[in-house]
Amino acid sequence: MDQSDLAALVASARRFVRDRIVPLEERIDDQDAIPAEIVQQCKEMGLYGFTIPEEYGGLGLTAIEEAQLVFELGYTTPALRSLFGTNNGIAGHVLLEGGTDQQKKLWLPRIASGEVTASFGLTEPDAGSDPASLTTIARRAGTDWILNGTKRYITNAPMADVVMLFARTNPQQRGSRGISAFLVPTDTPGLSIGQKDRKMGQAGAWTADIYLDDVRVPAETVIGGDAGIDKGFQTAAKCLAHGRVHIAALCVGMAERLVDESVSFAQTRHAGGAPIARFQLIQGLIADSITDHRAGRALVLETARAYDDGTDKVSGPAAAKYFCSEMVCRVADRAVQVHGGAGYMRGVAAERLYRDARLFRIYEGTSQIQQVIIARGALGDAARTVA
Repeated sequence: MDQSDLAALVASARRFVRDRIVPLEERIDDQDAIPAEIVQQCKEMGLYGFTIPEEYGGLGLTAIEEAQLVFELGYTTPALRSLFGTNNGIAGHVLLEGGTDQQKKLWLPRIASGEVTASFGLTEPDAGSDPASLTTIARRAGTDWILNGTKRYITNAPMADVVMLFARTNPQQRGSRGISAFLVPTDTPGLSIGQKDRKMGQAGAWTADIYLDDVRVPAETVIGGDAGIDKGFQTAAKCLAHGRVHIAALCVGMAERLVDESVSFAQTRHAGGAPIARFQLIQGLIADSITDHRAGRALVLETARAYDDGTDKVSGPAAAKYFCSEMVCRVADRAVQVHGGAGYMRGVAAERLYRDARLFRIYEGTSQIQQVIIARGALGDAARTVA
């Protein structure tokens, strides 16, 4: 994208977030829902397809362009980004990374416009970061496949139109092998969605279980067609790597908001007849948060550049996601501390963001999984168990 166009897009997102969404944050938290008019405005702004190539109706942002946009989107409730995050991220990228030309042409324009909301169905009750435990099964029935299993904590499941579902197509293969990805419309007979999950934070971002009871799908729903059979986890890994850059940028945006909240409170809250900003221990908390935020921002931009030029699409995204998700939780904790008792009260942004931030260390791969990826990238075969 032309730099002037990117600057205009980022500025537009900044105004939208700060003028329209920030004033609605408490309503979103209380009602566990994004207002319908905001959803429509997001579609009109092209936010459902900013990473999808222009040939399919998206904006075609590179990773470093996406990061700059997501810095702005992260400044408010994560529920906003969650509306369209899977379309741009792990669900949309299943098609971008592994789909056939026909699958891309049929689905990507609808995903980019927001006509279709897509979900990513990998996690199960007993299989999260470890694909070896995946138990959803897909078995052949003539030219069709029949899927059985349960998916858990699936973002946007209650309102999804299509789900990228991962199932074991070859039970004889171990670990991440023998898994395929399927594109399954949610109105397919046998597919049902559970009740919305009640979460610690991130109200307005809906998750739920997906149940598969003899769900019959045609062969053309296999991502990548025949060539994609048993290669689903390789596709998932590529999607998750991109998603980690995205989540890292989101954490940076939230950290900026928390710094702003901390600074504003310290300047206006008085103790002993003067602002608490005069206390050096308060200054220390804020200085640490500013430093964390700046370090995270620089790391994301460096990681995004390496992702775009293809020099690092594994360890870099893992390191950025690991550092930034841990970083934003530190910044959130300090923000509550700066606010004192007020920081523990509902209705205060620091309290809500503290709850929201905690999930970042878990999804798109836990911090512990990122540590493993980073270490194995450096240590090579010496870090791997000999089979």
